[in-house]
Amino acid sequence: MNESDLGPEPSFLDLPSGARLAYHRTEGRGPGIVFLGGFASDMTGSKATALEAFARERGQAFLRFDYEGHGASSGKFEEGTIGLWASNALSAIEALTEGPQILVGSSMGGWIMLLAALRMKERVAALVGLAPAPDFTEDLMWATFPPEVRRALESEGIYREPSDYSDEPYTITLRLIEEGRENLLLRDPIPLTCPVRLIHGEEDKDVPWAVSTKLMAALESNDVALTLVKGAGHRLSEPQDIARLEATLEGLLVQLES
Repeated sequence: MNESDLGPEPSFLDLPSGARLAYHRTEGRGPGIVFLGGFASDMTGSKATALEAFARERGQAFLRFDYEGHGASSGKFEEGTIGLWASNALSAIEALTEGPQILVGSSMGGWIMLLAALRMKERVAALVGLAPAPDFTEDLMWATFPPEVRRALESEGIYREPSDYSDEPYTITLRLIEEGRENLLLRDPIPLTCPVRLIHGEEDKDVPWAVSTKLMAALESNDVALTLVKGAGHRLSEPQDIARLEATLEGLLVQLES
């Protein structure tokens, strides 16, 4: 593990598997904040970097990193699974943070956030989900794929889905779908009792806001609030969205510090 790197070049965490996770860590007081990115995104996005600036200004510890096959980390994206990326998150949190943490998960990162929290409850002070997408491989991919796409996945093991956010298509593998079934959360109560804040766009075409209402119902915590944003889509990265996220975190930090 390299020392904390506050410059443009990331540091790297070497895993026992031989993989290397790229990260940026900001020293500060606890509870720390950890940003968990979305499917095929990386730690250089506007939400991650804005939260880093927020944490520095407030003096909070902060961590952003890339899963295997994402951004500057090692590995191939098409070899990744929900379980692998959740394991990456656990490794990063365990090695690069100390004490209680607030996990902030965007889209797929909301699923990773929940899986990580379930495995290290004693380290998680609170959760913030931005258009969280638990179970998306089953409910938003497999369940909506037309028969020809399912046949392609079953026969070839891979499907390239056009992306609204990149010129490059998403690479969907049968392994991603099948392994995702081992990590489904919305079918049963989710035994997490920490404070949870969910923010979702009313016009999210990628992850319907009903996913957040299902998640709110499944969580056992009595301190869960959902903010539904009129007119907002999936990315939640406009200036007003960033301000809302920062205000949400500020409120949680004040609550936790009191």
